[in-house]
Amino acid sequence: MNPAIAHATSVPGHSVPAADARSWLLVPGTKPERFAPATESRADAVLIDIEDAVDTSRKPQARQDAVDFLETGSAWVRVNDCTTEFWADDLEALADARGLRGVMLAKAETPEQVVNTFHRLGGRVPVVPLVESARGLEAAGAIAKAEGAFRLAFGSGDFRRDTGMWASREAMAYARSRLTVASRAAGLPGAIDGPTTDESLRTLREQSEWTLEHGMTGKLALRVEQCAVINEVICPQASDVLWAQSFLEEFEAAGGQIRDGSDPPRLGRARKILRLADAFGLLVEA
Repeated sequence: MNPAIAHATSVPGHSVPAADARSWLLVPGTKPERFAPATESRADAVLIDIEDAVDTSRKPQARQDAVDFLETGSAWVRVNDCTTEFWADDLEALADARGLRGVMLAKAETPEQVVNTFHRLGGRVPVVPLVESARGLEAAGAIAKAEGAFRLAFGSGDFRRDTGMWASREAMAYARSRLTVASRAAGLPGAIDGPTTDESLRTLREQSEWTLEHGMTGKLALRVEQCAVINEVICPQASDVLWAQSFLEEFEAAGGQIRDGSDPPRLGRARKILRLADAFGLLVEA
């Protein structure tokens, strides 16, 4: 008997593997009172932001607050970029943090920056390079193949500032596609898209569909309430799961042998859909 299908946001976000995480919630490092509630939200991954969300004068305190939280809590941290005076201090402070799941490296532009970050953290903490510039995008393929790289992410706001491009789907299509192809070629999970700054959940849903359309499998979130929408969009739909279950049943009933050239891609798609549905907690026993 096939399992029933639950709602797309039925599982608490922190139980989803980071490789499959859809919603990546940014929490300002200056708001330590939000750290714990964020980890109990629907976010698949929580990012304590000690980079852009923190004024220069407050970075040391934000860094310490993040380290203190990680003594008992668990989260990712967005660290300052390698060209700043804060990068080395960030990594030194975080290197032994018990609950550190990984770091997002701001403004990544070279593979060497990723490798250096990885080794500063003992060679055991995953690094998500955040591509935020034309230089970073041009080096995306090499960055994705760098030792320690876990997933690529798109810093769309700073990328637009650097290039002068608009925020439209058409203008951002090239950058999103480049990150998707670079990720796939390097054998990484899907890339993480930039956030939606508009407070409208309708706009968020539309832009999350752009994310999915371009092959990306995660998206940064700025507010807790955005996570449920992102999770719902970047997720196998009920019709997809039903198709996958039906196809695999029919395939096995026919002997489980490839019958024609259409079977291998359909088989791969069906298995991927059911793997993700299981990871997201969509399959429950009827």
